[in-house]
Amino acid sequence: MTETRRSEVLRASEIGNYVYCARGWWLSRALGYPSAHKDKMILGEEEHRSHGRAVVFYHRLERLGYLMIALGVLVGLLALSWWLATSLLR
Repeated sequence: MTETRRSEVLRASEIGNYVYCARGWWLSRALGYPSAHKDKMILGEEEHRSHGRAVVFYHRLERLGYLMIALGVLVGLLALSWWLATSLLR
């Protein structure tokens, strides 16, 4: 993304920065001053990535649970059909 294109895009985090401190947002956005809280920002990004991985893991785990339920129902139906077939043949 070119620098002029980047300046046209306003991210949600930038809106939060602006609401928190409009002057700080302007200093960073217009003049390019780095944040004094860079270490905390890096830590926050790492925490967000870690949380995102956990969410993806739990969504996959949930899908696996649904698959296991579906397989259990299928096995139950097969067992019921086998039982009915054998009991009707007697």
